[in-house]
Amino acid sequence: MEARNNPYSPGAGRIPVALVGRDVQLEEWYTSLLRIEDSLDARPMALYGLRGVGKTVLLLTMHEKSLSRGWISAFVEAVATKSLREQLSTAIESKLVEIAQVNAGGSILKALKTALSFSATVSVMPSMSFGLDLSKVNASNAGTGNISGDLERLITDLSDAAAELDVGLSILVDEAQELCKEDMLALVKAAQMVVARKLHVTIVLAGLPTLPRLLADARSYAERQFSYHQISNLSSEEAARALLEPAKCKGVDWDKAATDTIVEITDGYPFFLQEYGSACWLLAEESPISLDITEQACFYATEQLDKGFFLSRWERTTAAEKRYLRAMAEDNDHDCLTKDLSKRLGAKSSTLSSLRSRLIQKGIIYAPEIGKVAFTIPLMSQFIKRQID
Repeated sequence: MEARNNPYSPGAGRIPVALVGRDVQLEEWYTSLLRIEDSLDARPMALYGLRGVGKTVLLLTMHEKSLSRGWISAFVEAVATKSLREQLSTAIESKLVEIAQVNAGGSILKALKTALSFSATVSVMPSMSFGLDLSKVNASNAGTGNISGDLERLITDLSDAAAELDVGLSILVDEAQELCKEDMLALVKAAQMVVARKLHVTIVLAGLPTLPRLLADARSYAERQFSYHQISNLSSEEAARALLEPAKCKGVDWDKAATDTIVEITDGYPFFLQEYGSACWLLAEESPISLDITEQACFYATEQLDKGFFLSRWERTTAAEKRYLRAMAEDNDHDCLTKDLSKRLGAKSSTLSSLRSRLIQKGIIYAPEIGKVAFTIPLMSQFIKRQID
């Protein structure tokens, strides 16, 4: 098959041709948009799951649909090296300027001036910004340095601006587990305010399986505040659709045996389905894609994953951390008891706690509950065993 017609989309955040198995989340979010446009409240959402299950794709789909409805939408990926203030400022300002240059209503200009004060890069508020005179605009001061109060003032003024346009504001934060405690608390408090005051705002956070605990640690009421959705691997039927539907759009079929093989190898994880599906497409010369082709493609796709997706994380670990991960791999991709790891490594749990903490900090493992650890990356144990072999 020609590479230019490849309907599969391996890679982080690339929206697939067939986004299957996420109807519940997208329907709830779409209902939230409609409720907000009708001046009703909408519960904030929290999406959590392993890497490669499609959380980023879900957020980007939500972001694009928000923009298509004329909403003010901010999509940010939390990173430890940047503050929430800095990233939100970058995401919001350009959209507000675009809106203000077409519709310079009072609420719009107020929101823009508030956003500029919120920005970490603006120390003195100019009277002219982006060709717009803001000198006579009364706006909130969202640059006090208190992120919780500043964020609430920013969101309030942005909500007023959105209401003036008969739309809303969506704030979507990916990799939310990377937020510092102060920024996490600010978002949780802002989400509570949004619902209590029925603002024209929806907030969606996505992150690793530790996200619900981190939100609850920030404020105990977060357990009841968010609508939580665990994003996991697809069912066998859904995984087959993720393979078959993109190919069908190009007039290409799959043999059932070939489909079943890829579904089994990938365990239904969306990222791997795209990677293996792409490899099969590139090697196939005719329709339908056969079992023989999948057997060849699996070697190629596995090699690509080992050199990129897995290896980039493996190489960030020390020799001692690799030994810890090898001990975990003996349980395949299941949760590991820390006491079992102690026996395998011949060391006390207290001695291994620093290794465990570093691996959690690096985002390679997480603690699903006390006394257990697990990989954040699907099929990581298979990769590790290949390194041992």
